[in-house]
Amino acid sequence: MLYIVATPIGNLGDMTIRSLETLKTVDLVACEDTRHTLKLLTHFEIRVRLLSCRSGNETSASHKVIAALDEGKTVAYCSDAGTPAISDPGAVLVRNALLAGHTVIPLPGASAFASLVSIAGSTDKSIIFEGFLSHKNGRRQSRLKELLETGFAFVVYESPFRICKLLADLADLENERYACVGREMTKVHEEYLRGSAAQILSILLERKELHGEFSVFVSGRNT
Repeated sequence: MLYIVATPIGNLGDMTIRSLETLKTVDLVACEDTRHTLKLLTHFEIRVRLLSCRSGNETSASHKVIAALDEGKTVAYCSDAGTPAISDPGAVLVRNALLAGHTVIPLPGASAFASLVSIAGSTDKSIIFEGFLSHKNGRRQSRLKELLETGFAFVVYESPFRICKLLADLADLENERYACVGREMTKVHEEYLRGSAAQILSILLERKELHGEFSVFVSGRNT
């Protein structure tokens, strides 16, 4: 059995009871970053063998996981934060485990995408999840234009170093769309900014420094 375990995106209190009980009983925990997951497990006083399974080695690591599953062992997979395979590693492992004939079970929990949509205040029924856009200006602008042309709402992630460029591009392309930006979600300095891309950009440009990861919701054309 392979368990895909969602972990907190900031606040450790968001770890589910079911996930904790599972992590206590599995034979192996494969994870995106063993150091990060070790801190999480140590906080909850869980001791279990760890295996690195990140984007750079996911294919080879998945073979090791499948070998453990073939031996009848139970394995859990955790990415660094949130739900695996949603802008995080995990999809390759899941596919290979399924192809090998093993059962894969999700343990739902924290997700920056779902959390942002839940407080965006939009009634869009169709929402595209894009994750991180290209850091190259031309590719980012081109993909943003494509997303806007669909007419659907969408969610992207961005770093503090490029959030202003992203908002500037949105303002230039279609500034009338409603946007909701989440920063440091579930953490001590959690913040949400709402309005047009230009309005949110003006707020951020007034700050000397920007910290934390950003999640950006952009409403559909007909909202």
